[in-house]
Amino acid sequence: MADRSQERASMRTVVAASSAGTAFEWYDFFIFGSLAQVISKTFFAGLPETAGYIAALALFGVGFAFRPLGALVFGKIGDQAGRKGAFLATVLLMGGATFAIAFLPTYQQAGIISPILLVLMRCVQGFALGGEYGGAAIYVAEHSPPDQRGWSTSWVQTSAAFGLFGALLVILLTRWVLGAHVGPDAFDAWGWRIPFAVSIGLLGVSVWMRMKLTESPAFEAMKAEGEASKAPYAEAFGQWKNLKLVLLAFFAMMSAQGAVWYTSFFYVQTFMEKFLKVDPVDINGLMMTATAISAVFYVVFGWLSDRIGRKPVMLGGMTLALLFYFPGFHLLEKAANPALAEASARAPVVVVADPKDCSLQFDPVGKAAFVTACDIVKSALANAGVSYANQKAPAGSVATMKVGGVEVVSQSAKGLSKAEAKVVKAAVEAKIKAALADAGYPAKADPARMNRPMMLGVLFVFVIAATALFGPLAAALVELFPTRVRYTALSLPYHIGTGWVGGFVPFFAFAIVTAVGDIYAGLWYPVAFTLLSVLTTVFFLPETKGRPLD
Repeated sequence: MADRSQERASMRTVVAASSAGTAFEWYDFFIFGSLAQVISKTFFAGLPETAGYIAALALFGVGFAFRPLGALVFGKIGDQAGRKGAFLATVLLMGGATFAIAFLPTYQQAGIISPILLVLMRCVQGFALGGEYGGAAIYVAEHSPPDQRGWSTSWVQTSAAFGLFGALLVILLTRWVLGAHVGPDAFDAWGWRIPFAVSIGLLGVSVWMRMKLTESPAFEAMKAEGEASKAPYAEAFGQWKNLKLVLLAFFAMMSAQGAVWYTSFFYVQTFMEKFLKVDPVDINGLMMTATAISAVFYVVFGWLSDRIGRKPVMLGGMTLALLFYFPGFHLLEKAANPALAEASARAPVVVVADPKDCSLQFDPVGKAAFVTACDIVKSALANAGVSYANQKAPAGSVATMKVGGVEVVSQSAKGLSKAEAKVVKAAVEAKIKAALADAGYPAKADPARMNRPMMLGVLFVFVIAATALFGPLAAALVELFPTRVRYTALSLPYHIGTGWVGGFVPFFAFAIVTAVGDIYAGLWYPVAFTLLSVLTTVFFLPETKGRPLD
């Protein structure tokens, strides 16, 4: 009886230390995504508004782009030297990079050096996080009884919720305190540094907890028998029996995981802030509530997967998201900014222009000169976050915008100096803003008209979809791969899915919207990756529940 009690206490320590460290790393990473708007103004002040925002979203994705590299490096360390050392190193790297961001100079202070240093810190963050998740998930799974593996590893999944909740809470409290005692502009000016700086305390707690852990029993047994892999890369990716599992993990689970989770928790923030014009404080409050709710459901669905299997639970989550993407975001518009939904239905915007006069409205580096009559109209609408339809005009025609019976004739700035072109653009944009206002298009969402229960209801459906997919995911991935190459083979598809597919959801979805002119067009990005996983899961993914891990 005493031995059983000690085992349970030991398991609780393993889960707590692994989850707490992972939550801290997610906190570090998510601060950046939640402050994209502020960061675009601070580090990309030399770019136009939309280009700066896209650049900030792209930089959010850059950290994810480096995660597969971290997965390969720390995966090899974990498979050869041990699980514990690998994910102890990751938390130190992550914490150091996050703390350093708090002290970086702004664009006004250091010019181009400012975004370069920020990119470097994001790369270090992504590299570190690439080795974190696999180590934590494997460490917990290899300690867990087979019939509780889904439940045990689901606590690692909740770390993402706790990390995001912590990031949003610190940001919200900092905004509130500075707004009340210093001024409304203090947070954007310098207060954004505080959430990054306080991470140093969390780093100390995480390191202390992980220092108390011992090595995983499955790895110790394998090492004692001399079975540890001497060439994990060659085994994991050079042998078809393992490579096909890597590909299956990516296409069946991780494509949807990246798309569903980051749409549900990040792109939805971009959509509400940039297109629905919801105040960031309201967004933070809603997202904190949704994130707090999600923490419970990771464990619920992890436990359910121990009973009925990993595959049906994950398939249910990704299918729900697939069916709800478009209806959910439409409902969100009606609930968050009913005036915008009413204006869009009553007075749709149409851009009438010669197609040859129009460029692709996507400029992530701020170098394109949108100076044609068509480009000036579309740039103004992209900055306003307003959907529009395109209508072909005769060749050589001057572009116009029609809304609510009013026609705004644009003007070309071709051949003009930058100063002259700026004056022309400003004049056209002023006319467009006036026409939109007359047609009932709001400059901001009206808090008095917001249907917050409906907004939270929409977010709740996405929470259920994301947690049903993510809750059993760690157990399913660990059970899919052999012990010899588990850290390496698991980490790469996981971080390609969450890093490349998921991390770039806000960037590509927002870019698609600015290119097409429809605020809902960006949803086709997560739809495509989620559909890919649904089909692959149905036809190819085996059930792994209860598989031995040795």
